[in-house]
Amino acid sequence: MAKYETMLVTSAALDEEASTALVGKFKTLIEAHGTIDSVDEWGKRRLAYPINKQEEGVYTLIKFTCTPEFPAELDRVYKITDGVLRTIIVAEAE
Repeated sequence: MAKYETMLVTSAALDEEASTALVGKFKTLIEAHGTIDSVDEWGKRRLAYPINKQEEGVYTLIKFTCTPEFPAELDRVYKITDGVLRTIIVAEAE
C-alpha cells in the first residue's frame, strides 16, 4: 500500500449539494479501493486563470492509502466526470 494525495477542483457553478455529492462520489470510490487518511475542504477560491470560462472553483484535498494500480483508475474517472475542472494525484514521499 502506498500513500497518495489528490487535489480536486470542481466547478463553482454547481450548487453546494451537487458539489458535495460529486466529492462524496470520489470519496466512496477511494474508500472502495483503500483508506482515506484525511479530507481538507478548501472551499471556493479564485482560479489562477479561467478554465472553461469559469473564474472560481471549489478545492478539495484528499490524502489516502491504496494499491499502486488505483490512481490510474481514479484519474480515468476524474476525466470522464462532468463538473471536474482540474485534478492532480501525487504519491507522497516516504
